Amino acid sequence: MKDQTINVTLSTEKKQKPQSDQLGFGRIFTDHMFIMDYTEGQGWHDPRIVPYQPIILDPACMVFHYGQTVFEGLKAYLTKDEKVLLFRPDKNMQRLNKSNERLCIPQIDEEFAVEALKQLITVDKEWIPSAEGTSLYIRPFIIATEPFLGVAPAKNYQFIIILSPVGSYYKEGISPVKIAVENEFARTVKGGTGTAKTGGNYAASLKAQEVATAKGYSQVLWLDGVEKKYIEEVGSMNVFFKINGEVHTPSLNGSILEGVTRNSIIQLLKHWDIPVVERRMTMEEIYQAYSDGLLEEAFGTGTAAVISPIGEFFWRDEKVVINNGETGPLAKKLYDTLTGIQNGLVSDPFGWVVEVK
Repeated sequence: MKDQTINVTLSTEKKQKPQSDQLGFGRIFTDHMFIMDYTEGQGWHDPRIVPYQPIILDPACMVFHYGQTVFEGLKAYLTKDEKVLLFRPDKNMQRLNKSNERLCIPQIDEEFAVEALKQLITVDKEWIPSAEGTSLYIRPFIIATEPFLGVAPAKNYQFIIILSPVGSYYKEGISPVKIAVENEFARTVKGGTGTAKTGGNYAASLKAQEVATAKGYSQVLWLDGVEKKYIEEVGSMNVFFKINGEVHTPSLNGSILEGVTRNSIIQLLKHWDIPVVERRMTMEEIYQAYSDGLLEEAFGTGTAAVISPIGEFFWRDEKVVINNGETGPLAKKLYDTLTGIQNGLVSDPFGWVVEVK
């Protein structure tokens, strides 16, 4: 697989590129995309970069009926000296294969996938925005393409990568967001697909998100699906709490997505000798820490938002306001450091950034 040549067909009609202040998130796409096919008995084959275009699929394709699909999200950054940097792309491809395993999708060659990604970015390099807070969002995904109405793993797939120049994920930017704690609906449970990055997890979250949005909240904080007691994650982020000088985050329990940014934040905190604890925690504990004046900060972590300070939780009809609804110093330091590493402005002692040459 590693020795396969990626065929490139360049677009003859280039799209108009937006201004940085018009980017938003996830609505604008570049001129090209990467596609590779899987056929049972042949394996992954025909890797190619082609003009961005609609996908033509049979109405009976299994992805439509049985949800056999996985995806990833990562970013490319343009430095001041015009270098293109990726942030830990190997971790994303490793996680994609973990999702593949859970969804019975054939494994991809992770090194080849990163190389294909680099080639695609090189073709569309001029799409990478350079304004502060902007980046090129990368969406690799795999879909089952076999036309068959039967509950079984498909025999045919497509691995696709698309690119989108983006600004901030939340309109608030680095300003604190408000989060509603979900007490009714469940997203996933241990043994389910919570550790996989698959579309069904997000479809299951939409109703709770709709209710939260109607109440003026940006996201939902999910509790465990069995007892509705233990904190798991925010809809698009892992979650951290700074309590009396220590940072606490829910431990990976079989239903929480293993975030690349989460892992990076834990490493950064340990590098700074800040106590960080991965453990099972309840919303009652967080409320008690808030009542005792010990809850200093809360923030979410994820590729899209990087660090998103949380200024308020809405739980059991009560507002839990954190740090007067303002961004805390630790969240700000983590955001500045991580985005600095990603943009090549801060030294990278971990070897996280990968240059696209």
